[in-house]
Amino acid sequence: MAGNPLDPLQALSAALAVPADSKEQAELLAALRESLEAHPSPIPILCTTLIRTVSGAGESLLKRWVLDLLHFAICRSSLSLEVRSQLATQSVDTLASLLNDPSVRTVKVVIQCLTTVYPLLFRTLCSSRTQRQQWDLLSQCKTRILDFARSPTTNTGVKLSAIKFVQKVILLQTRGISDPRLQNKNDPNIANVPVDHPFIVASALEAEGMKLLESVITMLYTSQDPDILTAIVNSWSILIKQRSSLVHLVVSSLTSWTPVSLAGQPASAIKSVEKSIRILLVHISRGPHGSAFGAQINEALAAQAQRMERASAEEKARKAAVAAAATEATRKRPPPAIPLEDQTDPKRLKAEVDSAAANSAAFLAAFDFTTLPIGLVTDLIVANLQAFSEPALMNLVQSYRQSRSLPPVPPAKPPQPLDSVARTEGTPVGDTLASAEIVKEEPVDPLKMDIDEEEVEYEPDKLNLELSGEEATANEEIIPVDIPDDLPFDLSDFKLPSPKDLSTDERIALMRGATIRIWDGAEDLQHTTSAGSSQTASDMWMLLIVRMITRAVVLPDPSGSTKDEAELSDAADKQLTALYSRQDALRQTLCEYIMDDFPARLRLAITWMNEEWYNDRIRSAADPNWRPNYESWLNQLVSTYQTTLEGKVDGKPDSKDKAFSRFLLDLPDVPSDVLDMLRELSVEADKMHVGFTTLRDLVLERPSLRAEALRVLLDLTTHPDSVTRRAAINTVRRWVPGAEPLDSMIRDFALQILRRLQKRPPQESKGGNGQANGEAEDDNMEDGQLPPEELIQTPYLSDDIRLPAEKSHVLQHVELLFALSVKIPEFLDEIFVSYSQMDVSVQEAIQGLITALVKSLGSNNGKLLTLMRTCPPGSESLALRVLTIFTEHGRPSAQLVALVKGLISERDLDARFLIPIIAEMDKGDILRYLPRVVSILNGQPEPKNLVRSVFSSVVTTPPQTFGSVTSNLPRVRQSELLTPAELMVLLHEAEKEIGLKSAIEAIGICFSMTDVFRSEILAVVMQQIVDEPVLPVLFLRTVIQAVTTYKSLVPFVSTTLLSRLITKKIWQNPHLWEGFIRCAKVIAPASFGALLQLPKEQLRELVDKQPSLKSGLRDYVTKKAGNKARVAGFLDIFGDDDNMPSSASSPATPVDAVMAATPA
Repeated sequence: MAGNPLDPLQALSAALAVPADSKEQAELLAALRESLEAHPSPIPILCTTLIRTVSGAGESLLKRWVLDLLHFAICRSSLSLEVRSQLATQSVDTLASLLNDPSVRTVKVVIQCLTTVYPLLFRTLCSSRTQRQQWDLLSQCKTRILDFARSPTTNTGVKLSAIKFVQKVILLQTRGISDPRLQNKNDPNIANVPVDHPFIVASALEAEGMKLLESVITMLYTSQDPDILTAIVNSWSILIKQRSSLVHLVVSSLTSWTPVSLAGQPASAIKSVEKSIRILLVHISRGPHGSAFGAQINEALAAQAQRMERASAEEKARKAAVAAAATEATRKRPPPAIPLEDQTDPKRLKAEVDSAAANSAAFLAAFDFTTLPIGLVTDLIVANLQAFSEPALMNLVQSYRQSRSLPPVPPAKPPQPLDSVARTEGTPVGDTLASAEIVKEEPVDPLKMDIDEEEVEYEPDKLNLELSGEEATANEEIIPVDIPDDLPFDLSDFKLPSPKDLSTDERIALMRGATIRIWDGAEDLQHTTSAGSSQTASDMWMLLIVRMITRAVVLPDPSGSTKDEAELSDAADKQLTALYSRQDALRQTLCEYIMDDFPARLRLAITWMNEEWYNDRIRSAADPNWRPNYESWLNQLVSTYQTTLEGKVDGKPDSKDKAFSRFLLDLPDVPSDVLDMLRELSVEADKMHVGFTTLRDLVLERPSLRAEALRVLLDLTTHPDSVTRRAAINTVRRWVPGAEPLDSMIRDFALQILRRLQKRPPQESKGGNGQANGEAEDDNMEDGQLPPEELIQTPYLSDDIRLPAEKSHVLQHVELLFALSVKIPEFLDEIFVSYSQMDVSVQEAIQGLITALVKSLGSNNGKLLTLMRTCPPGSESLALRVLTIFTEHGRPSAQLVALVKGLISERDLDARFLIPIIAEMDKGDILRYLPRVVSILNGQPEPKNLVRSVFSSVVTTPPQTFGSVTSNLPRVRQSELLTPAELMVLLHEAEKEIGLKSAIEAIGICFSMTDVFRSEILAVVMQQIVDEPVLPVLFLRTVIQAVTTYKSLVPFVSTTLLSRLITKKIWQNPHLWEGFIRCAKVIAPASFGALLQLPKEQLRELVDKQPSLKSGLRDYVTKKAGNKARVAGFLDIFGDDDNMPSSASSPATPVDAVMAATPA
């Protein structure tokens, strides 16, 4: 069917054409469902069309089929997330109406559908701000299903489905992982809800989710339905996996639970709930949270085990009491009371007897005899057998066998007379009778016989003779008749003959033959080995082979020879060489055999190495010249394994890798060479799995090697390669916190590596400058510095930090500590303290590397907020970096804003602390702190960009998309924004606080924001400033820049502004007067009318400083031709063109005027 899909429309039409609810329709719909499961693409069209027909319809086969198909499409199909979300949107109305359907099955399926529909639509509605009606409908469905879960009269199946829905709601309405790098897109939760969402309120949903969790916990303690409790416990496994913040609540609830509410329930039901809770607690203890709750869980599991054992004993006692009562009632049932007048009626008596027998038979047929104790059953069987005589019992057996068509049992032979026995055995009758009177054999209970294994194994004939009573006869037959009486039995001087001397070839052949026989006989040994023995057949032959290779060595003893010492020494050396060569050849054969299939022959390798180690010890104790074999052949196995590992395809781990780890764990001693080999494996990408797995197991399971193996892992946390380094960090971080002594060792190492980045005293202080002791050297050290000998060193770090430091080099030092700081926030204190003692280049690297750590901790982390407020001197730039990370992709919280404001007022910090939060202040604080922000301008691009962003945030209106978590623009209320005019006026009024150069640069930034500071804005600014009693120094410079940028402002300046300045006697301020003159020159000839309003003395000074204006002014006055005396006075001031200096012939450009207006 999967390979040849049906046409869904034709198949559905055929199903609708046959009689409704018929068998034929069921078969057609089943075939169509099977086809759609294999090819689900037509399902959305069918469900969208058919789902509307089931609302309000009666119970039918088609209705059930459509709902089941919808459930499959939404919950279990391979359709994409978008298609399933669209299908959920189209069907939610119908599902909501079906929640009130009278059919229990329909309501159950609908709740199961809504369990998946709710998170699908929640994800969609989080990004949509217009579908308020759909959210309300979804909330109504949720309320209705929660009523099902709370109601005591709800059907059990419906209630179970409702509880699963409640667990999904709890999962969705609690916060997931805050770290964006670790968030799962398939885990929607309230963290996805925008802060300014119009109808989904995250805080309300979170509060509801916690209340639902509390209600479920209450249900766990109060419900009397074991099925409900099991469903609750089973659903919590996903909750603890995806909501780590709720693990403590779940663990507390589970460890405090007792089956008090299940009183009166069957013992099997209570035991089922206990097992579910036990499984979940064990699962938690083995997960990532096991270290934090291990002690609590172990204590609860121990208490539960005692509780379950006690309940089991009580249940067994109850069943035994019931069985005993039933047996006693059956055995001692009183005869029926029969009236005297009825005792003589045989028919009535027979009827009552038959009725009693029938009742007894019915009772026994319905009784479960498996509930009776074994001892009681045995007593009942013996008692019933004793109730029959032997002939009667045999007759019953024969009748039963005939009824089952079985062959009859042959009749038992009568016992043979004693005299015939005596005659047969050749023993007098009297002796036989006497022995029969003396020996009285008791029956032996076979269950109580204690037969030794060796007796059964090695003396079977004797045992058989003892059981058959023929031991004496057998003994008589065994003893020879013709043994002389004077045969000596003293064996004190007996000696075994010496073994035959064998040649080398014969010895090798004998060894190989023995090995082959052992190998071939291993299968037989497997059958003869006792089932209760701890050793298997393979253990036996492995031990034999290994000991033949390791211990069957006799070193030559030249002491008994008559040769001289030189010849003896030479002969002994040759014999030793030959002996070692022969044994090494055997060992090489064994090594090759093991490495041919290392996983399958792992136990042989372990046995061999343990025997070699032990043999070396006993041999070395007896002979100091013994050549050890353990380390050399262990290195041979390891090197061969390493060669095998290099030949693996793609370097993927397989069973050999685990076998090698187990091999090293079972060794009696692990040399340092093996640890070095594991270090080398860990740094190779295709073999690191083997290295890290083995080192981890050595740390956990070999306390004697724990320090060395852990040090290798810690060294690898500083490796230059990021893959190796992170693999090592992930291996060791699981032991922090709680896994002592590993926890302390890892913490100390991480802190010592961090201190390597601190400044150290110069090496010259160690010279011969009279500082023979350490006190003078310590006096030259700065605070926080450590002497070089106290610093830890790893093979992957240079002795000294090369300055300026490289970011990758700094990362080798701090990545482990950063990873641990996520679990141990107290490490942040060490980071800030050490930071203040680092070089500037190292500090810059730390600022870039700490980003991921800060984001994972979040802006609500109490430790980080405390450190920002109390950061040590010298670490302010790190605190500023933390603040910047908090605010670069989101809105700063009110708590953060208050913290920075308090910090600025308490400590003399850099104005950059204000930049991330200034947009969240009210207008009064903005006006107060903005000059400090502007004062950071120093002509460099970075401060200029920062100030520009601040101006944009406090002046411009936020866009429509402002408010989503992805926006990095600051947000303030519209009423708290500064107008462009207020900003420009503030820059002029605070020019002394800011500094003239910084204020000029800030005004230039404003002029570059042409979309904000338009000509009309600048006109308002100039008008507002000119009315001030004291004019800013930079005012005329701003006026010149304004008329240079916007020519449309020239009429306003020439007619209004200059005249207003003349009335304020601008010439009384030398700087402003100089600016006035230059402004008049820039806008000439428009300024001529205003200039003629100057007193003659100031006008003469003006034209003397700007001779280029004379001709223009003279022409302007001549054309006006007003009062001749006044004109003559002006012409007297302006003079002739011939009197102008030659240098004034080239007019100055507007740029020259602007730059010249800057005061010295």
